[in-house]
Amino acid sequence: MDPFVANSSGDLGVLALGLVIAGVVSGVAAGMIGVGGGIVIVPILYHVLATLGIDPAVRMQIAIGTSIATVVSAALSSVAADSGKSDIDWGLLRRWAIPMLGGVLIGCVLAGLASGSALSLLFGVVAVPVALLLAFAKEDRRLAEQLPQGIAGWTVAALAGGISVMMGISGTTIGVPAMTLCGVPARRAIATASAFGILIAVPGTIAAIVAGWHARGLPPYSLGYVNLMGFLLIAPSSFLAPFGARIADYIDARRMRLVFALFIVIVTGRMLYDAMT
Repeated sequence: MDPFVANSSGDLGVLALGLVIAGVVSGVAAGMIGVGGGIVIVPILYHVLATLGIDPAVRMQIAIGTSIATVVSAALSSVAADSGKSDIDWGLLRRWAIPMLGGVLIGCVLAGLASGSALSLLFGVVAVPVALLLAFAKEDRRLAEQLPQGIAGWTVAALAGGISVMMGISGTTIGVPAMTLCGVPARRAIATASAFGILIAVPGTIAAIVAGWHARGLPPYSLGYVNLMGFLLIAPSSFLAPFGARIADYIDARRMRLVFALFIVIVTGRMLYDAMT
């Protein structure tokens, strides 16, 4: 099948609608809660691809590859917005850059070798606890007074990078909870983790294209496991984050996080069911 030819206008419309919904929900959620859009994009896109009858053997890989590609533009815009301020912890970024990049490269290799079921299981095992943590943990809760140093810190960076690229998410989904639990102010944690997204997304996107270059059963307009239509329709969603932040000013934060956690549990639960059956 020619990757740039649609099977039918109906299928193309369903795909486009699903992508727009994924982009809007992820952009607003990012502004309201401060988590990366990938945790929303991947499960929504997975279910859209399932509706279109895309082969389960490549369904999760396409969702992850497309999601990680959208992180590139979101991370670049976030860094550009924060670079003139003091929010990004450049010292931490320099210390963690190499170990995180190493973890990302290992994660790229593992993602290319893993089955769709294995990737779905990984996503569920990480996404559900993160969502529940956001919903139920107290904002001032701390596990440590500062981030781990030396080898321990490098290990955290490598794991965060590797797991994030295998899930198709930005650095904020794992990085923000990890940093805030270690005493980093939320604003600085979000800005710094957004910068981590560049280290995760650029090699992740290249790896997704290469790994899926000869894959069969891809949806139209795909380069490997990156769907170009998905990228073009979802990437602008980062501009909705300020709108989400304004909505958050008028909604009870705890209730908002509970709704978000319920949403993640429901959409991810179906993915886990598919993976285990």
